Amino acid sequence: MARIGRISRAVVGWAFLLLGLAVLSAWPLSSIPRNPHWSEPDEGVTIMVESNGVHTALVMPLVTPEKDWRGTFPAADISASDRAYSHVSVSWGEKEIFLNTPTWWDLSPLSVLRIAGFGGDSLLHVAHYVRPVPTSHMRPVTVSRNEYQKLVSTIEKVAPVARTRHYPGYGAQDVFYDAPGNYTFTNTCNQWTSNSLAAAGIRTGWWTPFAGGVMKWVPDPS
Repeated sequence: MARIGRISRAVVGWAFLLLGLAVLSAWPLSSIPRNPHWSEPDEGVTIMVESNGVHTALVMPLVTPEKDWRGTFPAADISASDRAYSHVSVSWGEKEIFLNTPTWWDLSPLSVLRIAGFGGDSLLHVAHYVRPVPTSHMRPVTVSRNEYQKLVSTIEKVAPVARTRHYPGYGAQDVFYDAPGNYTFTNTCNQWTSNSLAAAGIRTGWWTPFAGGVMKWVPDPS
């Protein structure tokens, strides 16, 4: 029993150490740019980068010449399926946090320790919007059509396939899908957002475990 106790204390200690390192390194490392020479084009596809203060998401037009998301994320999977949706919001994250942690205040120490020590399963969160209005939490950015196609290709790697299990969302307009990948402190929901942007050639931060590290790279329209 004494040995088990020592091991448990060691695991807890390492978990908090990792969390502390993540917090201390997040802001300076999120200030290091990827694709530093990127500039916003005059024409292309306007997407949005969305944040609720905890999670970030990529908001895209529902239909463009590059991609029709209606087949990938059908409105039939949500309760309010009969609205004239124009955009779809997509984010990737840890299953238990997505389902049970809508705000930082809902995050339990046990969840932090579990993820720090073992990681977790992942989900894709998809919300459907009708003409979203730019705000400080929903920031528009225009990307070239080639960059948007690269972004689409990245998201398609985690998009649901036929018979993928899905779960009720926070409301009538969103849904969760099982998704590939393992969530860890080095591969967070916000890191997925910035990795997706970087893979498309768009300027973003290098290490962005928290939402602020992503949003700092997108001008506030308000």
